[in-house]
Amino acid sequence: MNNNELTQKIYEVSHLEGEFTLRSGQISHEYFDKYLFESHPELLVIIAEKLSEMIPQGTEVLAGLEMGGIPIATALSIRTGIPVVFVRKKAKEYGTCKLAEGIEIRDKNVCIIEDVVTTGGQIKLSANDLRNFGANIKNVICVIERDKKGRENLKNEGLKLLSLFTMEDLKKHL
Repeated sequence: MNNNELTQKIYEVSHLEGEFTLRSGQISHEYFDKYLFESHPELLVIIAEKLSEMIPQGTEVLAGLEMGGIPIATALSIRTGIPVVFVRKKAKEYGTCKLAEGIEIRDKNVCIIEDVVTTGGQIKLSANDLRNFGANIKNVICVIERDKKGRENLKNEGLKLLSLFTMEDLKKHL
């Protein structure tokens, strides 16, 4: 499946219309329900194939952010053989009390994996948390870059955003 066919399929499967409040607090009259494309194995396999080509050289660990980044990071890990950690928004308060579940991240080159980036707010928080645990983080990969503000916000935090598609790419199929 080429990129145009993939954008069209993601759009068909995930595009909703109505009034939606985004995590950032912004109101939108359209929404791309990431869980709709993430729950289709055939799409997830193709997305992982395309994203695997974008993983920066030297990446030692993929960090899937709760919740939407987890299935993508898992598919990427299976595709590439790069280990994955699952990053909570907040460390659990029982058991191991971990923020990042999985292998050790200290002194590792970690690439954050996310599904949709709007402002990058949660990515910034998670990147800082992971850095506090000793991870080296410079790169973020996402499926859909919803708003260019996210790219700018992440750049200000020393993070480079690599996106498979922008919102404009998806809107070409309106």
